Amino acid sequence: MTFNWKTAGVLLAAAFIVIAAILAGRYAADNRMPCFTKDYVLYVYPDTDAMTAIDSLMDGAGALRRGSLERCARKEGLEEGIRPGRYVIEPSFTAVYAVRMMVHGWQTPQNMTLSGTIRTKDRLAAKIGMQMMADSSQVAEALQDSAFLAGYGFTPENVFAMILPDTYQMYWTASVRDIFDRLKKEYDIFWTEERKEAAGAQGLTPYEVSVMASIVSGETLKDFEYPKIAGVYLNRLHKGMRLQADPTIAFCHGYTLDRILKKHLKVDSPYNTYKYKGLPPAPINVPPKACIEAVLHPDEHGYIYFCASPEFDGTHRFAVTYSEHLKNARAFQRALSQRQREQAAAAS
Repeated sequence: MTFNWKTAGVLLAAAFIVIAAILAGRYAADNRMPCFTKDYVLYVYPDTDAMTAIDSLMDGAGALRRGSLERCARKEGLEEGIRPGRYVIEPSFTAVYAVRMMVHGWQTPQNMTLSGTIRTKDRLAAKIGMQMMADSSQVAEALQDSAFLAGYGFTPENVFAMILPDTYQMYWTASVRDIFDRLKKEYDIFWTEERKEAAGAQGLTPYEVSVMASIVSGETLKDFEYPKIAGVYLNRLHKGMRLQADPTIAFCHGYTLDRILKKHLKVDSPYNTYKYKGLPPAPINVPPKACIEAVLHPDEHGYIYFCASPEFDGTHRFAVTYSEHLKNARAFQRALSQRQREQAAAAS
């Protein structure tokens, strides 16, 4: 049988065309075509390997072509070069772009939100740890580290004054030091010359404003009451009265009390504002910015006293004189007793 060079050439050319088509198709699939079906946030931890990351993309982002991801991973050196981070994957992304994100550390910033009631360092550490790669135990250690906090001008006792509740955009992989650097930077930005002057007008330093604001924060969850309550405590302070702030008593007892009674007021602590005049040594919680602003710009009034409203709506009734305050207090006690009787009757 005579070898047909013409036929062989045709077959060889066809083979090259097929191979070229396959390679072109793979190139397009890997580099030009969208590879995902869902928005997804991929978290790569320090111990995450390439195949685990690809598995996560297949399940979470609904990746269309595992082969594309694996080819790109080999080409880009993902196994050796994968970097921890928070990577936001969009359906329009190609396989090679997703892989390069992990190789080059092209993270999307994370929102670190500090909000709500933060009365303890453990709570603060937990809030940060839930949102960032840094473990809450590392944050808790930093909050107790005198040498570390001294670099920011604070101590374990007064560090709450440096923390301003807000939403901060940071990379998820930020170290504990990075996080504290950012918090201190925002603290310095917040305390403008205008705010410092407002503090001075109240006879306070910025630090003392934070301490006072923490008391205001402990008194009410109604932000519209902040300026009025701040005005009460500033009136007491300027008159040389004891602040007699129940939140400081709660702090003295480690926030374990359901209700503050007269026996609890006897605790011997510099934070006991029933026993000692002036402000306590440090903030008793992390006060919201609104509380700080309330101390800087309080309502101007003659109120010296306030107590919970008998409406049980979380608001307070205010008084100028002690006799008026006693009247308000009796109204609250009568309403409380009535409510307790009604609850007991309903339970029986």
